[in-house]
Order: sequence, then C-alpha cells, then structure tokens
Amino acid sequence: MLLSVEDVHKTYDTADGPFAVLRGVDLTLAAGETLALTGESGSGKSTLLHLIGGLDTPDQGKIVLTGQDIAALDDAGRAALRRGMVGVVFQQFNLIPSLSVADNIAFQARLAGQHDPAWDAALADRMGLTVHLSKYPEQLSGGQQQRVAIARTLAPRPRLVLADEPTGNLDEGTAATVMDLMLELVAETGAGLLMVTHSAALAGRMSRRLHLRAGQVA
Repeated sequence: MLLSVEDVHKTYDTADGPFAVLRGVDLTLAAGETLALTGESGSGKSTLLHLIGGLDTPDQGKIVLTGQDIAALDDAGRAALRRGMVGVVFQQFNLIPSLSVADNIAFQARLAGQHDPAWDAALADRMGLTVHLSKYPEQLSGGQQQRVAIARTLAPRPRLVLADEPTGNLDEGTAATVMDLMLELVAETGAGLLMVTHSAALAGRMSRRLHLRAGQVA
C-alpha cells in the first residue's frame, strides 16, 4: 500500500470558535492507482490533500506513506518528503516567472537531487513543450502553463502525485487534453494519483472515487 490515512482529524480556530474540518477520515491508495476526492466546498478536500502532502499536520490520526508516518516528521522531514516523494499540482500554476520553461520543469527535481535531463526532455516532448523551452511563463497560454506545472511535478518521479483542481482554470477542451497527458504519465511512472475535483467527468476517469461530506467519508 502506497498511502494509508487512518482516522485523521483536523480542527481550526475561527472567530466563531473551533471548526472541525476533518472528523475521522480513512482512505488507502495503492501504487499506480488513481483516486478522485469529491465533495462540496468546505467539506475538507483541500485540507486533507495538504495534510497528505505534509503542508500541515493532523490533530489526530496517521498518514502513512510508504511505511512512514508523515505526521510524526518534523518540518525538515516533511519538506524533504515533498521534494522527492510527493508531487503537488495546484489549480494556480505557481510557476517561477523569472525562470524559463526548461528551468521551471527542472526546478523541483534539482531541489530533490534527482535531476535527469533526458527525463525532462521526454516530459517536455510528451507535453508539447519542446518548442517553448526557452520561453517564460508569461509567454504561454493557461493550458501550456499547466502542462509545465505537471511536467515539473513529474520530473523528480514522485511516488505520489496530489492534484488540487488541476484543470480548474482551463477550458473544457484544454482540460481534457491536459488530463489525458497527466494520466498517461502517472501510469507510466507507476505513481499513485489523488485528485481533488468538482468535475464528475474527471472523477469518472479515476480508478476510484471518494466523497467527503462535512469532514467525513460519505
């Protein structure tokens, strides 16, 4: 099992008092499996994704990735995990404006000490980015920028890919193309994919679907 989430709780303090975002969530994900995480706004989807990615820690429960409890790691340990083992694709592309497309793709892999120029070139080719490698993000369309973001995420060959509404800013046709490429490349690398989405069409393309309602699996 690649990922196991066991009885995870998360509460935040608000002006109106404590708000329980997650109230005992369980899920599993095998290597090579794809899982859609659906639910209404405020149901805890993005919070759960951030916890799995080591961007925050749960108040209770375990998040075990390849046998290691993420919640038990310190900040440095979680940062190291994000650099090499976990890749995150955001709805906002989060590209570095001052870096070329080629350098944006290589950025995460270089941080992880896993830069492979041949793999970068293969990713760029599959994503239709080869002719754009010397350009900068502002010179690209939204769909092209998201392809760069996905290539950057896959460049270190992460074991787990987390995607938070990865095509939310794209038109329907571009979203379908980008999703095709991401699913193909995830399948080729054997990574697990956990994707937050409001799209029933995208969720239907995953191996499984998990629905959250008020911080619990519905």
